[in-house]
Amino acid sequence: MIWDEAMCLALAEARLAPAHGDVPVGAVIISPDGRTLASAHNEREKLADPTAHAEILAIRRAASALGEWRLEGCTLAVTLEPCTMCAGAIVSSRISRLVFGAFDDKAGAVTSLWDVVRDPRLNHDTEVISGVLAKDCADVLRDFFVPKR
Repeated sequence: MIWDEAMCLALAEARLAPAHGDVPVGAVIISPDGRTLASAHNEREKLADPTAHAEILAIRRAASALGEWRLEGCTLAVTLEPCTMCAGAIVSSRISRLVFGAFDDKAGAVTSLWDVVRDPRLNHDTEVISGVLAKDCADVLRDFFVPKR
């Protein structure tokens, strides 16, 4: 699957989040054979759950769909660089590839502040492809926050 296509699916998910007051971040998990296993968007406000980030919800749904916690061979596409919690979940679930759009200078744990998923001290290697449709991903976030400032 071309990563732009996966990111377009994640962007569609992100655009659903503001309807319930959540920050527009979307994620999809693609199987090794190119099928979409799961998709999600932020639901922290909706669920009153601080862990309900798009990545966490997508990982849970993909593991449930597979009946397996190991997501080896799978790709996670997410519109915003993951935070430390989500980066840890990516490593713990053994996701093979992370594709993300916008960089997060305030909380990014893959490139911007830390590099949790590629830390050589950990027991899993994750390929990272960054900046996919970065402007589109950043625009969705900017459009959400501008009226709030």
